[in-house]
Amino acid sequence: MSASPAPSAPAAGADAGEVVAAMRSHHDRLAALVDRLDEAALTGPSGAAKWRVCDVLSHLGSGAEIMLPAVAAAVAGVAPAELSPPPLSNQSVWDRWNASTPRAQAIGFVQYDATLVQLLEGLDAAQRDALRVGLGRRRRVLPEPVPLVVAAGMRLNEVVLHTWDVEVGLDPAAVVDDDLAALLLRLLAGPLGFLLSVTSHPEALTNPVALALPVGAVLVVDDAVSLTTAAAGAPQVTATLTGSPEAAARLLTGRLGPDHTPSGVDVEGGGTVTLDDLRRVFPGF
Repeated sequence: MSASPAPSAPAAGADAGEVVAAMRSHHDRLAALVDRLDEAALTGPSGAAKWRVCDVLSHLGSGAEIMLPAVAAAVAGVAPAELSPPPLSNQSVWDRWNASTPRAQAIGFVQYDATLVQLLEGLDAAQRDALRVGLGRRRRVLPEPVPLVVAAGMRLNEVVLHTWDVEVGLDPAAVVDDDLAALLLRLLAGPLGFLLSVTSHPEALTNPVALALPVGAVLVVDDAVSLTTAAAGAPQVTATLTGSPEAAARLLTGRLGPDHTPSGVDVEGGGTVTLDDLRRVFPGF
């Protein structure tokens, strides 16, 4: 794999404050749902292959626990190891979560995610703009500390998509909120653009495509994958994805399988490029 491009500066309309506000909204949404889940629902299947609903919540909760000291250290201007107490190793965190009961995993997710969101909400605009967060567990992708909009944007992307994994396990017709989906697409067209090179397989397409998405963005798949919202710099469109922003966001993250594709979502004018072809480019993670 070639080196991923470095995270860019925030795209217009996709700043850290907006991302943190979306994190709060989505935390409240998922926490309210988790509070209503009984044991059967927690141990039932999710939209993530091989994961139960409680496994998804465990993944999100452990991720919040691991991210907390990284953000706290960045705010304090110290290395995570200098915090008191120092953070546990990632493996220790994962082992504890994996050994927890489904109910404890659900409760733990709500607690740790709330703490992370509250920490980010406590930063003022100047702090959010200046903060650089080291995400050591993703060193191969992000070798240097990144702007908060990147760190928080990655967390928002993860939470939104795994929330859908939880919800679709309970309701096969579940969708992502269109406003949140549009925000994720703006992030992928800007500071999170590097994720597309990590999670996609452009070699799955025989011919290049420039796909117009419902939010006015253009997805280009040739030797690599990129997304742009800049009309002046957008390439000539060769196909159009019909439907809503949420369908576009789920396509790019491997969550638009045939069983979960709303009516009206298809590829038009693409010649030999089909929705199934694009699903192979974005198999999910």
